[in-house]
Amino acid sequence: MGYTVSMEDSIFTQIIKGAVPCHKIYEDDRTIAFLDIHPVQPGHVLVVPKTQVENFYDLDEQDAPAFWATVHKVGKHLSEYYPEKKRIGIMLEGLDIPHAHAKLFPIDTSSEYRYEPDMSLKPDHEALAKLADELKLQ
Repeated sequence: MGYTVSMEDSIFTQIIKGAVPCHKIYEDDRTIAFLDIHPVQPGHVLVVPKTQVENFYDLDEQDAPAFWATVHKVGKHLSEYYPEKKRIGIMLEGLDIPHAHAKLFPIDTSSEYRYEPDMSLKPDHEALAKLADELKLQ
């Protein structure tokens, strides 16, 4: 892509710039969606605006609707891919990474929603790549 990574770039901006790999399922001019390497539940997707702002409400008049449109598109897609699940949970906490993002994942129970993955476990990139390929959106 030819981008330069700065010291202030979030991990998500580094992913957007191609400096860090991801298991991408969707991308447009303003957003990107990819699998979380430490999923709360299988199928956990992060939707990230390409503009790095710390809070979702700081997105401008073009980025905000694009962000929510991608959240909607990915949520609907996940509900079709995981029809056995009652809901697609969404989380907008943004405490670990200073870059607005939505976490979407299939759930049946509140305990599945609140599950905290073991961040010390090594990600299964082979399984994530396979799932990303299956979940790809056009």
